Amino acid sequence: MELKRELKVKLYHTMLRIRRFEEKVMDLYARQMVPGIVHLYIGEEAVATGVCANLRDDDYITSTHRGHGHCIAKRGELRYMMAELYGKSTGYCHGKGGSMHIANIDLGILGANGIVPSGMPISGGAALSIKMRGTDQVAACFFGDGGANNGAFHESLNLAAAWKLPVVYVCENNQYAISVAAKRVGSIDDYYLRKAAYGIEGCKVDGNDVRAVYKAAKEAVERARKGGGPTLIECKTYRWRGHYEGEADRTYTYRTKEEIEGWMKKCPLERFKKVLLKEGVKESEFERVEADVQRELEEAIRFAEESPFPQPEDALQDLYAES
Repeated sequence: MELKRELKVKLYHTMLRIRRFEEKVMDLYARQMVPGIVHLYIGEEAVATGVCANLRDDDYITSTHRGHGHCIAKRGELRYMMAELYGKSTGYCHGKGGSMHIANIDLGILGANGIVPSGMPISGGAALSIKMRGTDQVAACFFGDGGANNGAFHESLNLAAAWKLPVVYVCENNQYAISVAAKRVGSIDDYYLRKAAYGIEGCKVDGNDVRAVYKAAKEAVERARKGGGPTLIECKTYRWRGHYEGEADRTYTYRTKEEIEGWMKKCPLERFKKVLLKEGVKESEFERVEADVQRELEEAIRFAEESPFPQPEDALQDLYAES
């Protein structure tokens, strides 16, 4: 399946939006402009981009503590995301969620989540609602290699398989759960092989190749829409930064300099740009895309900085409880 040129440029644009947003957040956090804590998605942009390019606005996603890329790929607006990071009332969650809990129900973004891997049962619930309502929507669930060794992973896959729920499970295997290498805590190197235990479809792809991710996700999404049940996709990728900003791993406490630099040479943006250049996309078009992203980012920062903080009385707003 060959992708159309327009789609390829769009995929590059999305990856660039994620990269530049995260780079700016990295800078803002270092200057103490952003409160709380942030986990950056730099190096993994091809996964969210390739998956979400196959989703409609009414499809759902569940995200993780490293969720900025998922929100952007699902067509979230940078200004509302940036305002949320600043803790401003104009943010997606009115400044109450912060980096790890951005959500926008109108776009099907059911929320990033700091608990590993709580998005898995949430996506199952969303998929069950789809089946009960009889629509052709799909839920895509992003989680990491650490989440794949959690009990919620097995429970969620078992239920989704038994009920043939329309879920696409996307394991972003970036090789480390905080500071523990995946190879140290599992008897297998490829988590997608666990599909056999639940009788579902699954595959492994190069998570730094946006075309490979897009094609695998397209097949999985189409299967789910047609009632074919869940799919487990494992994307092999790598995070360039520490588990969180401020972590000391840049002094190579648990990863070697050679390992980090080796993965940086596999940059998903640079790899895809080389492909597009060979296919005739002009350098001037990349410059235009870069300028568009920079303008959007500057506007997002200005919007966030000029927005008000929540008021004390706002603390009791947006709360829900079952009586």
